[in-house]
Amino acid sequence: MEWNFLTAEELAAALRAGEVTSAELTDEAIARIERDDKAINAICVPDFDRARAAARDADQARARGEDRPLLGIPVTVKESYNIAGLPTTWGMPPHRNYLPAEDAVQVSRLRAAGAVVLGKTNVPMGLQDIQSFNEIYGTTNNPWDHARTAGGSSGGSAAALASGFGALSIGSDIAGSLRTPAHFCGVYAHKPTLGLVANRGMVPPTAPALPTALDLAVVGPMARTARDLTLLLDVMAGPDPLTLGVAHEVTLPPARHERLRDFRVLVLDDHPLIPTGSAVRAGVRRVADALADGGARVERHSPLLPDLTEAAVLYTHLLFSGFGGSFPLEAYERLRAQAAGLDADDQSLDAARLRGMAFSHRDWIEADSRRELHRHGWRQLFTEFDAVVCPITPTPAFPHDHNPDLLERRIDIDGTDYPYLDQLVWAGVATMPGLPATAIPATRSPEGLPVGVQFIGPALEDRTPLRLAELLEQKIGGFQAPQ
Repeated sequence: MEWNFLTAEELAAALRAGEVTSAELTDEAIARIERDDKAINAICVPDFDRARAAARDADQARARGEDRPLLGIPVTVKESYNIAGLPTTWGMPPHRNYLPAEDAVQVSRLRAAGAVVLGKTNVPMGLQDIQSFNEIYGTTNNPWDHARTAGGSSGGSAAALASGFGALSIGSDIAGSLRTPAHFCGVYAHKPTLGLVANRGMVPPTAPALPTALDLAVVGPMARTARDLTLLLDVMAGPDPLTLGVAHEVTLPPARHERLRDFRVLVLDDHPLIPTGSAVRAGVRRVADALADGGARVERHSPLLPDLTEAAVLYTHLLFSGFGGSFPLEAYERLRAQAAGLDADDQSLDAARLRGMAFSHRDWIEADSRRELHRHGWRQLFTEFDAVVCPITPTPAFPHDHNPDLLERRIDIDGTDYPYLDQLVWAGVATMPGLPATAIPATRSPEGLPVGVQFIGPALEDRTPLRLAELLEQKIGGFQAPQ
């Protein structure tokens, strides 16, 4: 039997029934990687010897009567997570030989749940691109069209899942880095509520693996079904045992509804700052039609929706202030001088990026205060709606573009060029206020490329968009292996 494309839930059932062993699953996954990954380049750091040993241990544990959520299931891990004994480079050549001394907290949770880690997946340099390529490991290709990107920065993980290289993966997201690769590769991903999932050990090479409360970034699960996302989120969720975990435990509330007809959904397919391409618009429309056909209440406008233009500019300021904060003082002062020279009427996203990189602490405090107003606006919206469905990016996967200057790149939307980084605004809809968002496959473009959408849900009610994703999967179908 071909096991590589079965879900984690199906594999767990087969393992419990004695229909297959973890050693067999692991050997089959490794064989597939060795056969197919030369063309995809998703697995940048294989760890096959330890994976086979972990699979044998899992089989022995099951023989003793043990049963854990992921016992014996092959998985992959984004390269940016520390794994003891394996390089963590973030694609940065000066750190190609850096070996962390201990596992990231999420890798430890995977192992505690019984998962078999096959290896690490490719990323862009510094995790700072919507594509996954770097000088150390090369380029990850989209399994649907090798001339196109698999997305970033969790592109290796999405490509691995689409190619049958393990049943689950873990990634991270600050600018759509879970959701965009899922959208481009036709798989599922979940950006958790900010702070729900501990991130210690998902740090740049040589940085100390300390517990931190990140401003925008999260770590989260990737899979080939919505139910598998929930399974993996349950393993990952919870505070760091070194900080809030000393006193706190997480109990996520159940989904607001179990039936499609009980959901109230706001559908968005237009953004004031960038057009939505026809293929993505078709994906949103297909999901909206399926929701309505299933009896859900579907609306396309609400006065409660926070202003998308203000939200995008605020998100851009906060995102790029994080980058500017790490620049050398001389470079930072040059940015401040350039930002001061901007026309006060220039409200473009290019200007917002420059202003963000030049932020002072006073500027950040003001932006953070405005963010709290947006968060409260979302709370009010979610008294009337259970979820928002919207694009992840304006287009399906685009051709590889390795121009080192991201500000010079362009994105083609139905024949018209736009600034490359402007496509991040849809990711920011959920990221800026820290909301959970589940990426699901929705349709195919005329070229046969996957097209995904995202369900955004209320803060700390992650099971609501996940349940909606599961119900849509039952209605319109989900993952399909690349043709």
